[in-house]
Amino acid sequence: MRSKKAGLAPGTLVHVGRAYAEKPKITIFRYAEAFVTEKEVGSAAEIRDEKAQPGIIWVNVDGLQDVQLLAEIGSLFGLHPLVMEDILNTDQRSKMEDFTDYIYVVLKNFYNHVDEEIHQEQVSVVFGKKFVLSFTERKSEIFEPVRQRVRSGRGRFHKAGPDLLAHHLIDNIVDQYFVVLEDIEEKIEDLEEALIRQTAASGLQSVHDLKRKLIFLRKSLWPLRETISSLQRSDSPLIDESNIIYFKDIFDHIIAVIDTVDTFRDILAGMLDVYLSSTSMRQSEVMKVLTIIATIFMPLTFLAGVYGMNFINMPELKWHWGYFALWGVMLLIVLLMVLFFRKKKWL
Repeated sequence: MRSKKAGLAPGTLVHVGRAYAEKPKITIFRYAEAFVTEKEVGSAAEIRDEKAQPGIIWVNVDGLQDVQLLAEIGSLFGLHPLVMEDILNTDQRSKMEDFTDYIYVVLKNFYNHVDEEIHQEQVSVVFGKKFVLSFTERKSEIFEPVRQRVRSGRGRFHKAGPDLLAHHLIDNIVDQYFVVLEDIEEKIEDLEEALIRQTAASGLQSVHDLKRKLIFLRKSLWPLRETISSLQRSDSPLIDESNIIYFKDIFDHIIAVIDTVDTFRDILAGMLDVYLSSTSMRQSEVMKVLTIIATIFMPLTFLAGVYGMNFINMPELKWHWGYFALWGVMLLIVLLMVLFFRKKKWL
């Protein structure tokens, strides 16, 4: 929580967020057109040694709880203290900041948890002339496809600069949004079928849960739209002009994700209307049945009330067939009323 930083000077490094592991995992890739090396290190000194070697270096840090280690990494690559502060504060909104020597991008990665809730983690990407840094809150396989591309060395990947690697990292996270949306789409379809079959109270709760998830997604997607837009319009020399089109492609994906989220919200709003309408219709049907029953019993109650007064001058009370005649009249009234309701198609 941000309250942990209350009263501290700007640029003071404090980890704000959940610690997923006791110790961060640091993986280094160093590559050029002719070679690729990969290793796992445990200190900033080892990173310094790799940084001094030729080629482009990609340092990936999984886990942000070791503030001292991250401060040393930031100092090694000349990162501003405010950038390191933002990296450690995991409740940042998506943004892009150009510091001339490097560009800092922060965005959110969404993933489905075993509790069927959508969880998010902050991912920070910093790239300069010869380096790329990526910081995640926990160890995950989100960047494994990118690692495979670096290892394979196919295509123009190793001939390009760090900006293309940064694009692949960001693009991989954006692609994960479609996985989350596909899961939501399946839940919406199942919920729609369930509401058609039966309007239960649990259905209303499910609609509200899905709407909450979509609002949660949209809250993070709109700032990311501005972030990617800033990248594709950037005139920074760190982004090669030939690679601008790739960032435009990410921007198109973001627009598609936002449109899909808005569509799902409209569908859920329609489902909520259907639920409320179905519930109202069911209540109307119940009220109609109760009204018909009450209407049928009104004349019967009247007759029973009349002949229950026990006045002396009531000749029907001493009639031998009076009781059976009264039952006959009552049954006839019920029959005539049922036929009348059927003719009016009320039954």
